[in-house]
Amino acid sequence: MRLLHTSDLHLGRSLNGHDLSVAQGAFLDRIVETAVERSVDVVLVAGDVYDRTLPPVESVAAFESFLVRLHALGIAVVVISGNHDQAVRLGYGSALFQHGVHLLTDPARVQVPVEFADEHGPVLVYGLPYLQPELTRRILTDPDGPDLPATHEAVVGAAMTRVRADLEARGGSPRVVVVAHAFVVGGEEGPVVSTSERDVSVGGLQTVPSAVFAGAHYVALGHLHGPQQPRAVGTGALLRYCGSPLRYSISERDHRKSLTIVDLGPTGEVLVDEVVLPQPRPMADLRGTLGELLSDAFAEHRQSWVRLTITDSQRPDDLMRQLRDAFPHRVDVVFDPARGPRAVSSVAVDHSSDPLDVAAEFISVVRDSPITDEERL
Repeated sequence: MRLLHTSDLHLGRSLNGHDLSVAQGAFLDRIVETAVERSVDVVLVAGDVYDRTLPPVESVAAFESFLVRLHALGIAVVVISGNHDQAVRLGYGSALFQHGVHLLTDPARVQVPVEFADEHGPVLVYGLPYLQPELTRRILTDPDGPDLPATHEAVVGAAMTRVRADLEARGGSPRVVVVAHAFVVGGEEGPVVSTSERDVSVGGLQTVPSAVFAGAHYVALGHLHGPQQPRAVGTGALLRYCGSPLRYSISERDHRKSLTIVDLGPTGEVLVDEVVLPQPRPMADLRGTLGELLSDAFAEHRQSWVRLTITDSQRPDDLMRQLRDAFPHRVDVVFDPARGPRAVSSVAVDHSSDPLDVAAEFISVVRDSPITDEERL
């Protein structure tokens, strides 16, 4: 059976004010095209369909069109909710949808798989939506056991215990796919993260060890935006983050965005392949004086999404206009003057101090040069 694994669509998101709706529509088109070209049986969407709990209506319409097209092509789709989604809203009407579209957003039903089959037998797909510990630990607590602690490891572990209990009750040797939205770590090597991911790992309480997914053959993960495979410890499963289809922050400038094609063999062996996704424009993090940034040395980045760090010792006049003309797709501008150790004012301030003198002293210290008579006026 062939699967297409994607996640972290973040429909409705912008890039520091730059509209991404056209680019998001393009990658939805590309997912459908790839599913057809590669003869995909099932598309897996591992959470964060939308960027916020109340997405723009245009984003909802775009995702609906995406589902309708896949259904019309006879390609099944399994979707779970992520930490950016509102699970109830995303799953609304799921019980009424036609066969082939499966929205798995209810934490109380993690043990109920979507059942598929091919010539080699059954394939069971279990959906583990993002499980916010405080909201889901009582739902997932064993009635005969103690309350679960409020950690992501505990609730995901409890969800997988339910999955394994269902597998044991069924018997046989089905191939097992788990779709999950979580911060998974394997062994000593930590995952590669980016600044566009909402932090769910305060103090390590929200990380999940890869060992909890024992019993699965393939674990389709969402949440981290860079493609990567956490080391599977204590399980024979292959765990993989496919990454987001777009670069959503400058920290992702070196990411090679892609879709993951998964071939699930007759006895659960897994082969993966990447389909690289084109990006709307390059992305770069540039640093230098204004003169350097406006020179031909950086001409190749004029149409890129860029973060610009200005290192002039004094803030140049008409800075923003010059940057706006040269870099129309700038994402951020930072002024970080290159200086030696900064002097510290020793002027004592009390009720008798002249406010103008205090302000002048402050500006002089901050920018490392005295204010002019014209500025004082």
